[in-house]
Amino acid sequence: MNKYINAFFGFIFIAFLDSCSTDIQPINSDKATTDYHSQISDLLRSLPPPKKPIVVAIYKFRDQTGQYKSNDTITQYSTAVSQGGTSMLMRALLEAGNGKWFTVLEREGLTDLMNERKIINQTREAYLPEKNRVQNKAFNLPPMLYAPVLLEGGIIAYETNLLTGGAGARYFGLGGSTEFRRDTVTTMLRAVAVQNGEVLTHVDSRKTILSMQLDSGLYRFVSYQRLLELEAGITSNEPPQMAVLESIEACVYAMIMEGLIKNTWGLADSAKEQSLIAVYLNKSSDKISSDKINDATAADLIKNVDKNTPKPNDQPNAIIDDAEPSEPSTDSSGTNKPNEKNKK
Repeated sequence: MNKYINAFFGFIFIAFLDSCSTDIQPINSDKATTDYHSQISDLLRSLPPPKKPIVVAIYKFRDQTGQYKSNDTITQYSTAVSQGGTSMLMRALLEAGNGKWFTVLEREGLTDLMNERKIINQTREAYLPEKNRVQNKAFNLPPMLYAPVLLEGGIIAYETNLLTGGAGARYFGLGGSTEFRRDTVTTMLRAVAVQNGEVLTHVDSRKTILSMQLDSGLYRFVSYQRLLELEAGITSNEPPQMAVLESIEACVYAMIMEGLIKNTWGLADSAKEQSLIAVYLNKSSDKISSDKINDATAADLIKNVDKNTPKPNDQPNAIIDDAEPSEPSTDSSGTNKPNEKNKK
């Protein structure tokens, strides 16, 4: 009889826990945020403005790893990293200098954009009288902006379990353990001049992704045929998509600084360039060894860079300046025609 009574109360207890599982939560869920930013985001926003915004176009910046999420039991077809690399890169570009560094053109959804422009032109043709079409200068949409610089690259590597480990201890059934794992994601970004196909800058960045698990428990016989068992644990995983975003932001920052070093573009206040480049070179262990950085001053670093860095041409900003978009002129018939500057 006691066996049935214990089973009945056990069923009631399980049903109570199941009904309260939605109300009892050890950790409350945070509200949605609109502006996630990291240390690299703050660094991008603090950059001084350039001489003039750089018009860039991005067709795709996607996952090139081809990796899927690892699982020892089942086959998963979910990718290991985010597929929104293009959107992340656009956000990083628009954040540089609080939006003063780049003019970003939409190219990923170019087909949708062209279709919408076609719908507008067809609608105007249907409702505007034919005799007024030639005289109305606003009949045709203005030409789209073109970019002198293309940004190419992608997420090229996602490596898992580069470093794993843990530790634990138990004494008379009481103890705990911890485990950790480190993954890395690598992105590359390059700026290509549309005028001649020259690669102006090429940078890469690498971001680690840490995961940690902590477990503790108690397993002990408190009396004859009475076993006490307690377990508790917590797991912390760094979001991979946030790591990808931070890696892309680091690429944008490095691209801007490499362009300053090569004199591809410049700051509106040229007096700040040397200090910015010196700080960048001090943080970049790949460019200059740490021993050399400790012994050299900022002025020596700048002099060294100007001496050893080849210039792309006699007028390094010509590729950027020559491609500045301008408004089309209108002939006597009312149709749009490109400017003479654009023809050349």
